Amino acid sequence: MTERAGRAWRLLATGLAFSAFGLGGLLLWLAYFPLLQWLDRDPVRRTRRARLAIHHSFRLFVDIMRGLGLLRYRISGQERLARGGQLILANHPSLIDVVFLIAMVPNADCVVKAGLARNPFTRGPVRAAGYICNDSGVGVIDDCIASLRAGNNLIIFPEGTRTTPGRPLQLQRGAANIAIRGRCDMTPVHIRCSPPALSKELPWWKVPPRIIDFSFDVRDDIEVEPFLEVDGSEALAVRQLTRYLSHYFSTEIPIHAIP
Repeated sequence: MTERAGRAWRLLATGLAFSAFGLGGLLLWLAYFPLLQWLDRDPVRRTRRARLAIHHSFRLFVDIMRGLGLLRYRISGQERLARGGQLILANHPSLIDVVFLIAMVPNADCVVKAGLARNPFTRGPVRAAGYICNDSGVGVIDDCIASLRAGNNLIIFPEGTRTTPGRPLQLQRGAANIAIRGRCDMTPVHIRCSPPALSKELPWWKVPPRIIDFSFDVRDDIEVEPFLEVDGSEALAVRQLTRYLSHYFSTEIPIHAIP
């Protein structure tokens, strides 16, 4: 297949994959979640079942993209995500990072943009899974801590948005606030996407010249206790942890070659 033909196929296949993603979310909202609401009256169990359905749906979506020849991926240390009540922190190079992570974690909670709760293709899954919307101000931190204490695995992108390729990471303080105030150790995940694709500057129709290679390195936990022992206020501890995480994600994670 010539380079031009390959790019044309990936453009078509990417459109098909994202169309299937949207229709899948709509189908869950119109069919499965109403049935789940009727069959299971326990809200906690119902939320867990909704998240499990999303987990399997996202795994299927990743498999579809791989089967269409759009991406390859490698995961290192996935067994570290098998625990409960984890604060999972990841860098954010592409649009589908959260899809991969939820596909790895059956009982995942996450913070989503408020717009996703109004989008007809995503609001059903967002509401059924009880994901935390980012429009509740300071209450977001409390909601995140409550989710962790309930035993959920909370996925957070400390940057708050997708990374701009070639620019230094700009971390927000939300992740550090959750860790410090909630006394939570952190499980870091480093995501690499090569060539760059599905970033803020690269919409889905600007397909890269070759198949996208993803790698996910789940690293050893970062303990919060050393930051709590620092003299001063929680605000100082949050600032120090934010600086540490920025340095950690920028320089201290080895990038392994993808076979």
